[in-house]
Amino acid sequence: TAHVSLAKLGYIQTTTNNFTNSPFPIMRVVLVSTSAAELKGHATGLWIEELATPYYLFKNAGCEVVIASPAGGAIPIDASSMSEGFFTEDSKKFMHDAEAFGQLSHSEKLDSIDFSSGVDAIFLCGGHGTCVDFHDNAALKSAIETLYAAGKVVSAVCHGPEGLPQCNKPDGTPLVKDKVVTGFSDAEEVAVQKQDIVPFLLESKLKEQGGKYESGENWTSKTCVDGTLVTGQNPQSSRACAAAVISVLKSL
Repeated sequence: TAHVSLAKLGYIQTTTNNFTNSPFPIMRVVLVSTSAAELKGHATGLWIEELATPYYLFKNAGCEVVIASPAGGAIPIDASSMSEGFFTEDSKKFMHDAEAFGQLSHSEKLDSIDFSSGVDAIFLCGGHGTCVDFHDNAALKSAIETLYAAGKVVSAVCHGPEGLPQCNKPDGTPLVKDKVVTGFSDAEEVAVQKQDIVPFLLESKLKEQGGKYESGENWTSKTCVDGTLVTGQNPQSSRACAAAVISVLKSL
């Protein structure tokens, strides 16, 4: 597949922005969502909070935001993430935001983006759909490894870290080895009764690969930052995780 540079897609421009208040190329963040609407017969998709909240944080920080997915095009949303108690203000705003929802409906195909140029951070959004199309995905693996090797930011929240175990550092060791990381905990997976249909329990897999896994109480915000690797535990962590990415971007 021919890679399309973000410049050709119109994402690269130079302007004064909130990072330094001086002219320089805008920081570009690619939000990656699942394309999967079903996991072993169970309806699923993107957990909208985990894309909507980071989207607005990155936008407000002056970043250029690209929404991508493995298949490209319209992204399925987990209906549960729009139910009472889970449908956050940012999520509601996003669903009524023509520009934002337009990007969600016409997401860039992941393997069409050239991650070797013009991308400063990747942010893997969650939802159980990632258990279908993130954990064994050559395009996602390539994107993450390319950015990490270049000293760019790799970040993921909740089930977004499903995309990390397949990745290696430039020296061939697992990306998460010896890194402080988090992600949806085994206890949380059991609580939502999906432990028997996911490809692996994320906490266990990250530990198995040598990651220094940390977690907070179920459904409380927990974010880990280790160099340019930023991870969040659950939907409640999406805001803090995105804010941490912005902090790391400012320090680069």
